[in-house]
Amino acid sequence: MKQSQLFSKTSKTSEADATSVNHDFLVRAGFVDQLMAGVYSYLPLGWRVLHKISDIVREEMDAIAGQEIFLPALHPKENWVKTGRWESMDVLFKIKSQSDSEYSLGPTHEEVIVPLAKKHINSYRDLPKAWYQIQTKFRDELRAKAGLLRGREFLMKDLYSFHATREDLQAYYEKSKQAYTNVFTRCGLDAIITEASGGSFTKEFSHEFQVATENGEDLIFTCACGFSQNKEIAKVGEGDRCPRCGKEKIKAVKSIEVGNIFDLGTKFSKDFDLKFTDEDGTSKEVIIGCYGIGISRLMGAIVEVHNDEAGMIWPEEVAPYEYHLVSLGDNDAVYKQSEEVYEQLTKSGKEVLWDDRREASNGEKLGDADLIGIPTRLVISPKTGDKIEVKKRAEKEIKIVSIKEL
Repeated sequence: MKQSQLFSKTSKTSEADATSVNHDFLVRAGFVDQLMAGVYSYLPLGWRVLHKISDIVREEMDAIAGQEIFLPALHPKENWVKTGRWESMDVLFKIKSQSDSEYSLGPTHEEVIVPLAKKHINSYRDLPKAWYQIQTKFRDELRAKAGLLRGREFLMKDLYSFHATREDLQAYYEKSKQAYTNVFTRCGLDAIITEASGGSFTKEFSHEFQVATENGEDLIFTCACGFSQNKEIAKVGEGDRCPRCGKEKIKAVKSIEVGNIFDLGTKFSKDFDLKFTDEDGTSKEVIIGCYGIGISRLMGAIVEVHNDEAGMIWPEEVAPYEYHLVSLGDNDAVYKQSEEVYEQLTKSGKEVLWDDRREASNGEKLGDADLIGIPTRLVISPKTGDKIEVKKRAEKEIKIVSIKEL
């Protein structure tokens, strides 16, 4: 992609309502545009990042036998009445049609996936099953804030697993923990598996995946041994001895939740009469698990963790491009050499953003490269001659190499 043709432009100034690092940098760098509080348009650079994250999530969900589907965002009121959540869920967007029929915009999809499962699960031979989707969700947040971290409209992966026995669900639940850890590691994040309340679904713990950062909205109490609980259910405090290892002291850490997993038990099976016939001929309720990752929220979390004062520093696997090629100086020889490098890299399958803007100053180009945060910057200028200056965004060292070496 030539930067002169890129849909979006960068900005030197922060917006007045930019209260978070991810909002500030993503808007200034032209990755997203805020339409209103909690609602964003994803521009070409941001959309590429979302695709990269989504591809990672798909690969890891497929690896644990997840099958991708796509469910409606518009839900009938009746399904939500059956589960009791039409009145109890305070973030539910409710709408009325011209014919006075009432609907909700999906904040989650138990009310859709369980009735669907009822059409396809009849026998123990139909179990287990795991279906997931990546889809836009809607939640009527009173305080949409912190950029992509708390939105009213957002992209989410939700997976639902269906089991004949609690032991089978538990085995899959543990597999999902590893799959989630893989996702976050590949996205450049060190996620802490954290015990959380099971809510209204189960008396057992659910689990959150939290990423430590000073800008986090959540607070967890954690130990180096791997023990971690969120503040809502914590039975320990900062400075207490860890109940798991008995050696280290508990630390209070600010964090961002990037995923969660729930044992839903038979709650929704009861609501929709989802049963299966077991080997012995008895009718039993299906046991369900739920597993969520906020895709757009994850994008914001990556920026909150990977940045410096100049801009974002994208981990390689989720960066919009591999290389940011920058041509310095309004010099025909520089642009001819740059074009040759650009064509060679793209033909070899590399993803390159080429700053070919002749009207932009050298300082503006280098500043934009830092702000956008692509992992490797390549500079061609009158000073480099037939060589190329190579610098990793996260490092200070600069190397001079030939095109062949590159």
